[in-house]
Amino acid sequence: MKKIVTFGQIMMRLSPPGFTRFVQAHQFDITYAGGEANVGIATAQWGVEAVHVTRFPDNDMGRAAIMYLRKYGLNTSEIHLGGDRLPVYYVENGANARASQVIYDRMNDSFCTLDEREFDWERILKGADWFHFTGITPALSKSAAHACLQAVQTARKLGVKVSADVNYRKGLWQWGKTPKEVMPELVEHCDLIVCGNSNADELFDIYPKAGDKNSWVSTMKQVMERFPNLKLALDTKRQSISASHNELKGKAFDGHTYFKTITHDLHHIVDRIGSGDAFIAGFLFGYDYFKRDLQRTLDFATASAALKHTVEGDFNLVSIEEIQRLATGDTSGKLSR
Repeated sequence: MKKIVTFGQIMMRLSPPGFTRFVQAHQFDITYAGGEANVGIATAQWGVEAVHVTRFPDNDMGRAAIMYLRKYGLNTSEIHLGGDRLPVYYVENGANARASQVIYDRMNDSFCTLDEREFDWERILKGADWFHFTGITPALSKSAAHACLQAVQTARKLGVKVSADVNYRKGLWQWGKTPKEVMPELVEHCDLIVCGNSNADELFDIYPKAGDKNSWVSTMKQVMERFPNLKLALDTKRQSISASHNELKGKAFDGHTYFKTITHDLHHIVDRIGSGDAFIAGFLFGYDYFKRDLQRTLDFATASAALKHTVEGDFNLVSIEEIQRLATGDTSGKLSR
C-alpha cells in the first residue's frame, strides 16, 4: 500500500494522569485522536503515505492539533480551517474491576459544520489505494454525511478501494436521518467493512439465519448478498475479564471462507482505546504486504490490535517487526537491544 486517505473528526483527548479519577484530577494530559486518523497514523508508522481529511478551527487549538498529527507522520495538507471549536473527549483509565470512562463533547464543532463543497475528492484521492471512514462520520451532521457519500462515490469511480468500520453510536444520530437511511448507500461503495451481528441488525435489518452454526458468517453472507461490491468482512471478539485483562481474537470472511486467529491474552492493559482502529489499519496494510494471504493478514491485524493495548493514547505506535513477532507467537516481551 502506497497511499491511504482517511476522513473524519479529530478530537482533543484530555486524560487525568495515570489511573487518577476525574474527581481527583488537578490536571489533564493532552493528546489528539479520531478513529479514522488513528488508522492513518498507524499505517504512516509502516511507511505508507497517510492523508487525513478533516476541518479544524482557524485558531491556536486547531494549529496545535495539526502540529501534533504531523509529529506522527500524518499528511495534514488536506485539513481545512474554519468553524468555531475543536471537539473534546475525556478519558478516565480504569483498572481491574473499575471500568474506564469516556465523556464526549463533540457536537457542533468545526467538523460537524463543514461545507461538503470544500473537498475536491478527485484530487485528494488521486493515487490512493484505500479510502477509509467510520460510521461515526456520517452520524455527526448532514454535511459530513454528504461529504462522505461524495468521497466514496468518487473513490468507486477512480478505482480506489473503500473500507469502513460501520460502528453504530446511537447518541450521535441527531441531524434528522436514521443510520438505516444513510449507511446502506455508503456501504454500497465499500470493498471491506468491519461489522458485527449487532451492527448488521441495527443498520441493515439483517439477522443470522436459524440453524446456521456460525451466526456471524450467516449474517455476513446476507450482508454481502445485499452489497455485491463487498469482498471482505472483518470483526473482533473481545472477552473482558476486567478493565486490566481482556482476551481478543480476529475473524474474517471473504464470501466463501471463514478465517479466525488465536486468542490473545491481554494482561496489564495500558490503554485499549484505538485498538479497533489498529485492527483495521493492520488489515489494510497487511492485505498488500502479504499479497492477499488472508490468514496472515488477519493474524497481523489482530496482533496489531493486541499491541495497541500496551500504548498510551489512541495511536498504535508499534513497528511491523513488533507486530510480526507477536503474530508468529512470540509473547515473551524480551528486552530488545
